[in-house]
Amino acid sequence: MTQSVTSTASGNPDRPYVDVDLSSRAFWSGDMVERDKNFAVLRERDTITWHPPFEDQLLDDPDDHGFWAITSYDDLIEVTKRHEDFLSGPGILMESLPADFVEAGQSIIGMDPPRHTQLRRLVASAFTPKQMRRIDDMIRRNATGAVDNLLAKAEAGGGQTDFVAECAELLPMNNIADMIGVPDADRKEAMLQLKIATSWDDPEVAGDTKEKVLMAMFGALTYTHGLANRLAAERRENPTGDLLSGLANAEVDGQRLTDHEIGAFYVLLTIAGNDTTRQSIAHGLKALTDNPDQRAWLLEDLEGRMPAAVEEFVRWATPIVTFRRTASRDLEFRGQQITKGDKVVMFYSSANRDERRIERADQLDLSRKPNPHITFGGGGIHHCLGNQLARTQVRSLMTELLSRAPQITSGPAEYTPSNFFNIVKRLPCTPNPA
Repeated sequence: MTQSVTSTASGNPDRPYVDVDLSSRAFWSGDMVERDKNFAVLRERDTITWHPPFEDQLLDDPDDHGFWAITSYDDLIEVTKRHEDFLSGPGILMESLPADFVEAGQSIIGMDPPRHTQLRRLVASAFTPKQMRRIDDMIRRNATGAVDNLLAKAEAGGGQTDFVAECAELLPMNNIADMIGVPDADRKEAMLQLKIATSWDDPEVAGDTKEKVLMAMFGALTYTHGLANRLAAERRENPTGDLLSGLANAEVDGQRLTDHEIGAFYVLLTIAGNDTTRQSIAHGLKALTDNPDQRAWLLEDLEGRMPAAVEEFVRWATPIVTFRRTASRDLEFRGQQITKGDKVVMFYSSANRDERRIERADQLDLSRKPNPHITFGGGGIHHCLGNQLARTQVRSLMTELLSRAPQITSGPAEYTPSNFFNIVKRLPCTPNPA
């Protein structure tokens, strides 16, 4: 494993930093309410702001002098759509990670045209509304199984259990595994390695030293690529009609995907497909517990009101809180001079609370219409391909859950500190409170 990092030289290290903290581990270890206060202060300044590099990164990067924070709704959308000025290829995370990890785990979200255009066209057919309708029965079946498991574990545990482990993470794990064609015997280990790959800030999962974290992440990516490549080889010989069969046998401009490209897309799909849904569901239950009036409104017409509720659940959760871009040239943006190579970080968790575009943004409103959240991106070439899959999974699970345990409540959530994912690590729940 090399120790090179993915950032490019960022100009003007003497540029003054703003006086609002977005860079410390303490900030990202705090609760969302406190973080939102800092974002609100920055949005009021009506411009973009320059911040110190993320504190205590896994790898020291002498070329990392800081990042521009994009905290307003309108600014984020503009950056998203200007892919020629703001590149994805150098990396999508706030902090600099080894180049190996970036190559192994980002796939199309870490690419720029023309390669991005070619690969996105190849995989887009798997996520059309028509395809989502085809797998709707599978999603409902897995939602029923997840709720079955939750109720059984709660009964065995005296009425309580962990909602994340026993329900929220089971649905997307099994759905993605079914779509890809992962054998039952590999699913448990694949899920464990996925958690390691996405929990580099959690010492309980990835290790308590930088060296342990790097080795754990390297091991997780190696395992996941190995599994994807083994399955791809099998599908080339015996296609089964699943998503991996399509990737293994597809051609782009006369060329087939390499094993590395297939492995990287597998990593992206399993991480994006699992974490976004898992976090939306977990944050959704916590929100219903904290807002009983919203639960009551939803239960009055569960089927009819669930589609609007899903949009609010994913806005409220904002499972992916940041995405980074890198300036391709010197340019002016919102009155600030951005230098070629500067990191430009979009804060989706802030934009989804921007009162100028979303009224009463700090309140949960399951009836919100319209709901112009940008949880799945603000348009542009990197808009989330799996947004319909995520919506369908959240709708199916929450409908099944509230049909069978309408008064389920959660206890306090335990969060994993992260500047990328909005992770609910554990969420105790009581499915059938007295």
